[in-house]
Amino acid sequence: MRLLRSTDLALRLLMRLAVAEGTTPTTREVAGDMDVPYTHAAKVVAELQHLGLVDARRGRGGGLTLTERGRTASVGALVRTFEGEGDVVDCEGGDRPCPLSSACRLRGALRRAQEAFYAALDPVTVADMVVEPTGPLLLGISRRPGASGG
Repeated sequence: MRLLRSTDLALRLLMRLAVAEGTTPTTREVAGDMDVPYTHAAKVVAELQHLGLVDARRGRGGGLTLTERGRTASVGALVRTFEGEGDVVDCEGGDRPCPLSSACRLRGALRRAQEAFYAALDPVTVADMVVEPTGPLLLGISRRPGASGG
C-alpha cells in the first residue's frame, strides 16, 4: 500500500510541528524545510486546521502550532482520514467492471490487509513518532543551512 502525497505530508508536517516547541514556523517555512510546493503544504495545513490538529495564525507573530489534539492524534485515524474509506483496488471503476467482481476473493483479502495496516497504526500517536532519534533529526532538518524554518 502506498500513501497519498497529502497523507505523507500531513504526517511529516505534524511531526515537524511536534518538535517545534517555542517556535511557530509558517506554512511557507515548513514547505521549504520539507521540500514540497507551498500550495500543496497550504492545502494540507488547511485540512489539519479543519480537523483541529493545527492552529494556523496569519500575520506578524503568526505561524503554525500543533494543538494538544494534534499531539495525541492516532496515526491510524489520520491515515484513514487522508486516504479515505475506499478499497485498495477499484473493481467497479472504469467503463468495464472487473468480470470477477461477483466471485472475487482478492477484494476481501485486500480489505482485511488494509484494516490490519490501519489497526497497526491506531495505537501510535504523533507524539510517539517524534521520540529519539526522530525528534532531534527533525529539529536538525528545520535548522539546516539555507532553510527558512524556525
